[in-house]
Amino acid sequence: MSTTNSPYTSAPTPYIVSVDLLRGLVMVLMALDHVRWFFTADNFSPTDLSRTDAALFFTRWVTHFCAPAFVFLAGTSAFLSATRGLTRPQLARRLFTRGLWLVFLEVTAVHLAWNFNLDYSELALGVIWALGWSMVALAALVYLPRWAIACTGIGMIAAHNLLDGLQLDSFRALDGSLQWQGWLLNVLHVPDSPISFPLIPWIGVMAAGYAFGPILLMPPGRRQQWLLAGGTAIIAAFVLLRLYNGYGDARPWASQETALFTLLSFLNTSKYPPSLLFLLMTLGPTLILLAIFEHRQARHGSLSRLLIVFGRVPLFFYLLHLYAIHGLVIVFAIAMNRNIEPFLASFEAFPSWWGFSLPAVYLVWIAVTLLLYPLSRWFAAVKARHKDSWWTPCI
Repeated sequence: MSTTNSPYTSAPTPYIVSVDLLRGLVMVLMALDHVRWFFTADNFSPTDLSRTDAALFFTRWVTHFCAPAFVFLAGTSAFLSATRGLTRPQLARRLFTRGLWLVFLEVTAVHLAWNFNLDYSELALGVIWALGWSMVALAALVYLPRWAIACTGIGMIAAHNLLDGLQLDSFRALDGSLQWQGWLLNVLHVPDSPISFPLIPWIGVMAAGYAFGPILLMPPGRRQQWLLAGGTAIIAAFVLLRLYNGYGDARPWASQETALFTLLSFLNTSKYPPSLLFLLMTLGPTLILLAIFEHRQARHGSLSRLLIVFGRVPLFFYLLHLYAIHGLVIVFAIAMNRNIEPFLASFEAFPSWWGFSLPAVYLVWIAVTLLLYPLSRWFAAVKARHKDSWWTPCI
């Protein structure tokens, strides 16, 4: 294959609305998770089975789909870019520069949105950090044959839990600081301050999404068959491996006092880092949703139009929704005649007086989503008018 021409096809690539629909749904669910985090009265993990209830658990669980689907679709979008005339060097350069741009945003605009200050003593490197470095890694991987990219992605996803026995405490100096081996382990696999999203297996998820790209170029009927079959197979693999309870997740499930909580235990897989079972549990339904959304392309209702708009400006929406949610916290605190100072520092410690019930959280989420729609629609139009500008791929 030549590296001077588009490496996959010279035929026009059809615009696939279902990808924007799914990406928009991901962004809206992400907003739900962040509204819950900022506004909930509960000061414990929603997946703590000793304290949670079904409504709170599933409010958190449904948002587990966001990061895997978003990273996977970022890889798929990179492949589709290659089919629209980009050469490998051009695609690699775009992925490399966009990846570094995302890392820069993580430590500036995203950090500011979460904390409303630029104090870096409690820096947390999250999903945008992992997404950025995954793009940088994919910039190198695109020079490999597609089968090799697929093997790299699937291999990272399937095998990274072999590293679960490694602990950061084994690589600490006498003063408690991490040695270089521990620092590398933190970057790649074991979450710890400041890195909450280690890069493995997120690089693998993006590589798998890239290798998945040709399926979206199939005729619609065949594409839906592949999506349904692939999604079903992945879900079946999750169920079988989870029943086995021996590999794929550091957190085994166990029988609980009720059948409902036994189900919650079965679904309570590890996100930090995302285990094999976590990714099977989320990526399988992602493919099925893509197949379902194929039917929505011919009939855009109000909800579909809203999701498509958000899906076309995902980074813009991501940044905007964090500032909007945190800003609403300040507004609510002022309305309650409370001191806003705790919300201008690290938001890890919640004041005892702060927080709302789950129904109120859902109302705030709906309000935030509707509030951001006009701005997102405006920016989507700006992007469409300037699609050849240098900054268009960056936001």
